Amino acid sequence: MNKTIKINKKGEDGYKLISIRIKDGTLASLDDIAQKSNRSRNEIINIILESSINDVEIN
Repeated sequence: MNKTIKINKKGEDGYKLISIRIKDGTLASLDDIAQKSNRSRNEIINIILESSINDVEIN
């Protein structure tokens, strides 16, 4: 049986790497949530952004 292994090029998973400046207190809160939920900081940031991005109103 011939199986095909598909490997995406790095960076082609639908995610983009960015850097941001963030306040110490905000980072500490994110790290606390990550630790308590047994998730990575990255996962927590993505969950928060995805759940709130549609609630933004620009005046």
